Amino acid sequence: MAPKALSLLVLLLTFMLCSSATVTDDRQFLFFNAMKASLSGKALADWDIKGTSYCNFTGVHCDDKGHVESINLAGWSLSGDFPADVCSYLPALRVLDISRNDLRGHFLNGVVNCSLLEEFNMSSVYLRAKLPDFVKMTSLRVLDLSYNHFEGDFPMSITNLTNLQVFYFNEVDEINSWQLPENISRLTKLRVLVLTTCMLYGRIPISIGNMTSLVDLELSGNFLSGQIPKELGLLKDLEQLELYYNQHLSGTIPEELGNLTKLTDLDMSVNMLSGFIPESICRLPKLQVLQLYNNSLTGEIPGVIGDSTTLTILSLYGNFLSGQIPQNLGRSSPLIVLDLSENKLSGPLPAEICEGGKLLYLLVLDNKLSGKLPESYANCKFLIRFRVSNNHLEGSIPEGILSLPHVYIIDLADNGFTGPFPRSIENARNLSELFLQNNKLSGFLPPEISRAVNLVKIDLSNNLLSGSIPSEIGNLKNLNLLLLQGNKLGSSIPSSLSLLKSLNVLDLSNNRLTGEIPESLCELLPNSINFSNNQLSGPIPISLIQGGLAESFSGNPGLCVPIHVQDFPICPHIYNQKKLNSMWAIIVSAILIAIGALLFLKRRLRKQRAVIEHDETVSSSFFSYDVKSFHRVCFNQHEILEAMIDKNIIGHGGSGTVLQARGGKDSTNTVIAGTYGYLAPEYAYSNKATTKCDVYSYGVVLMELITGKKPVESEFGENKNIVYWVSTKLDTKEGVTEALDKRMSGSFKDEMIQVLRTAMRCTCKNPSQRPTMNEVVQLLIAADPCRLDSYKCSTDKTKDASNVTKIKMDGV
Repeated sequence: MAPKALSLLVLLLTFMLCSSATVTDDRQFLFFNAMKASLSGKALADWDIKGTSYCNFTGVHCDDKGHVESINLAGWSLSGDFPADVCSYLPALRVLDISRNDLRGHFLNGVVNCSLLEEFNMSSVYLRAKLPDFVKMTSLRVLDLSYNHFEGDFPMSITNLTNLQVFYFNEVDEINSWQLPENISRLTKLRVLVLTTCMLYGRIPISIGNMTSLVDLELSGNFLSGQIPKELGLLKDLEQLELYYNQHLSGTIPEELGNLTKLTDLDMSVNMLSGFIPESICRLPKLQVLQLYNNSLTGEIPGVIGDSTTLTILSLYGNFLSGQIPQNLGRSSPLIVLDLSENKLSGPLPAEICEGGKLLYLLVLDNKLSGKLPESYANCKFLIRFRVSNNHLEGSIPEGILSLPHVYIIDLADNGFTGPFPRSIENARNLSELFLQNNKLSGFLPPEISRAVNLVKIDLSNNLLSGSIPSEIGNLKNLNLLLLQGNKLGSSIPSSLSLLKSLNVLDLSNNRLTGEIPESLCELLPNSINFSNNQLSGPIPISLIQGGLAESFSGNPGLCVPIHVQDFPICPHIYNQKKLNSMWAIIVSAILIAIGALLFLKRRLRKQRAVIEHDETVSSSFFSYDVKSFHRVCFNQHEILEAMIDKNIIGHGGSGTVLQARGGKDSTNTVIAGTYGYLAPEYAYSNKATTKCDVYSYGVVLMELITGKKPVESEFGENKNIVYWVSTKLDTKEGVTEALDKRMSGSFKDEMIQVLRTAMRCTCKNPSQRPTMNEVVQLLIAADPCRLDSYKCSTDKTKDASNVTKIKMDGV
């Protein structure tokens, strides 16, 4: 070829390459322009389309020729339409991570055309779409489609992606039911296969045993059935095997799983597995987590598991296991969780369970265990939950157990424990729930219990406790439940119980309590109260009976009532005299207040008269008053007593009965203190201001703000207030919209409706159904239109053993 022709050819090729690069560069700019235009989010703020090269954008990586190879937008909280046909703009793209964003559009149909793409992660995008054919994505090594709303059929073409090494398909429960195909074994390079809660059903294919590269196999939360194939024992590199919550997997656990010498995590809980726990599994040298709870397993726990040096979680509850717990369990391993509850285990508790020094959960309730609580359990310094209830344990409770520094629930109920109540309870600063019911504890309930300031629930019922209820118990400000029934407690009910403002359940029945019921307990009005079968005497506070709690006072022959109520006797003169004394105190106070008011008015009128006389230019008619004369109070003790009759009773308050005074023909009635429209309905008859009354009033204020109306208006109807009016608007969508203040509802309609719902909860007729102010604050925060949206983050399958999310914590 002539030199001239060769030169022309070189120039032509150079021109073509430059033109191609220019075209590619322009297409890539078009893509980022499209992203900037269609997506919103603060993270895109530093993408300067007109200035900086896109290769310098955060999350973007280019090769040395300026071709975009990787885009990582994970967790950027972007929203909007992701550009379609991404690889027509970015032909060199190899990594695309758009996870944890709120993306829409038809981009998925374009992504599957990316033949060079090696990693694609769109987890937690919550996209609603049908899955396309993945057959063109032959270079794909990592695919994560978790946490989306896919519909239709599972794309079986994924089994053709022979380069695939990692496949996540979690929490996709709207897709059609599907089965694992036999040719799944074509994915010979697959190391991670996680298909949880994705509508899988049928048997686990035997061919899965040929996928020898697998390190992590998770098929949990599906509808798999049949036996677990023994061929799983061929997966020599397997470290994690999770088949829990399929519910229909049956048969025995294959002995061959004992060949998985690299296995660290085995979970086959909540199925229908039967037979023994294979000893071969318990010998696995690296096993850290063994969870087989809620099956139908029988036989003993293999003793060899006590020799493990790696075990951190052993959860076998809800089976039919028998025999003894291996006595060396925990001696050599760093146990964090031991849950053997709801079995048929017998014999003593293992004494060395805390030797590893990390135990957080010790749960063995509902078995047939016997013997004493080991003294060594006082060394379980990190223990959070300790439950051994419903066994045959006996002896005294070691002092150190109730003073464990981090424990928040201790449950020793339904055993045969004896001896005194441990005074070490004073050191239980984190203890929230204490259950010791149905034992044989004796002696006094120590006042030191008041130092366990975080206690919320106390159940010491059906023991042999005697002495008095310590008044210091009123210091437990968070207490919600106090059950002391079925003991031998004597003396009187301490009035300090009225300080327990959070108390919902109080049961002191079947004891030997004496004296009167403190009037101050009326301030509590718990949902459940029981003082029956004691030796109480004196008047029952009227408000307690009015609360529908009359049956809670039966079995106390000495109790009476000031007025006729059911089968209770009317209080004799001595108690009525006390009531009259209270009346006298009220009347005398009222007289003194009236005299003080008269003197104040007289002084004020004198000053006003002086001002009027001084300013002669002011018309005298402007200051004309219609002032009625005040007469000297003139009634004696006999007249007051005659006025104390039923027809003059207008209410009952915490200090006694409220009478209607008549200060002749002109009479004035005692009125309730408060503004009509804001008052809770129960205040009308109890005359007691409680926190629930405050919640009601706050709810009315919220209604004012949302509706733009006053608490009482003529349009509501006669004797009707804003609460009634709003309630009539909630039946229809149009009615709700009508109730909103028109000046604001255009911009914040949804948020206003949320606040209106909160207001309706605050104004429930039943005080117990009203939220606390803390809950109200949380509800209002949730309704804040300026709040930052949060998105559910995708989590890797690395477990946090201290969280133990799969263990039944609420139940046990």
